[in-house]
Amino acid sequence: MRRWVFQLAVTLSLVSIIGLLVAIAAGNLARQGIATGYGFLTGEARFEVSESVIAYSAANSYGRALLVGFLNTLKVSLLAIVLATVIGTAVCIARLSSNRLLAGVAGAYVEGLRNIPLLLQLSFWYGLLTVTLPVPRAAFNPLEGVYLSNRGVVLPMLEPHAAFGYAGICLAFGLAVAVLLNRFSSRRQERTGRRTVIAPAVLFVLVVPALAAWYFGGAPAALDMPRLQDFNFVGGVRLSPEFAALLFGLTAYSATFIAETVRGGIEAVSVGQSEAGRSLGLRPGLVMRLIILPQAIRMIIPPITSQYLNMTKNSSLGVAIAYPDLVAVGNVTMNQTGQAIEVVSIFMIVYLTISLAISGFMNWYNHHMALVIR
Repeated sequence: MRRWVFQLAVTLSLVSIIGLLVAIAAGNLARQGIATGYGFLTGEARFEVSESVIAYSAANSYGRALLVGFLNTLKVSLLAIVLATVIGTAVCIARLSSNRLLAGVAGAYVEGLRNIPLLLQLSFWYGLLTVTLPVPRAAFNPLEGVYLSNRGVVLPMLEPHAAFGYAGICLAFGLAVAVLLNRFSSRRQERTGRRTVIAPAVLFVLVVPALAAWYFGGAPAALDMPRLQDFNFVGGVRLSPEFAALLFGLTAYSATFIAETVRGGIEAVSVGQSEAGRSLGLRPGLVMRLIILPQAIRMIIPPITSQYLNMTKNSSLGVAIAYPDLVAVGNVTMNQTGQAIEVVSIFMIVYLTISLAISGFMNWYNHHMALVIR
């Protein structure tokens, strides 16, 4: 009973303090003639956003403008998480290599970039893209259809076609079937000790239906090649300097921490495991893939989750290089409407929701990978 009374008293105290702060803020806003509430979200925004995942114009509402900023934040964060994980893992394995040159280069990369503030790195990448690179008419063309200029990076892309949608649906269905097959094989192994080889079946259900949908849909393979028109490129897909600088900076910086996290997990595995694998005649690559990493992943997941959360929150530094993320769009909204408390509360709710979603997924994956003790 004392425990519950104490917790209730603490909760009521916190609620009372928050209520008092809200009342003081509402009184101050009322004396200054500033309206409160989220009604401003339906008003006309009257400002443009340089890049958007969805259709947007200045005639749209503040709510849609903030949605555009949220989607831009989500886009750069998810891409950076994927790229940083791949690069960080590769750098970690390189640093553990017996090749001294390769290990030295990987170590210099980690020790160099992780000790330089992210904001400085973003400024470097942005300056490199906007100042060092030439104008579009003199753009670098390292590969066919790839152009580098101070307007960003332009790449070719596949022309839209309905067959790609059909192939995507078949791929999603095949992925679901593959998951069910893998679960069936795992349960069979638990019951009988024998595991069904499902790799050919998985390859069949994933690849064959998607290829069939693509083929009978017309087998489209035409590329939309970028071309110079007047003072800029048209066609293909363009990565703006702001987006490219933020993506490169976040990826390069966060990959160093992920590399050290993965290295710590690998080195925590007993040396005897590697020796046992080599005694069986396995090559070093197979020892790492089949013996070391499956054991290390259980120690890697919790700290790497924190890095994913940091990357999501660090994406807000894109406001320093004019990337139109949630914070940048929210600042413009705040300046035009004066609804500072409401806009900041939206920031808090959005970042809290994204962080909880990432944390929930990683916790589920951590539970899925945990050893089951009978």
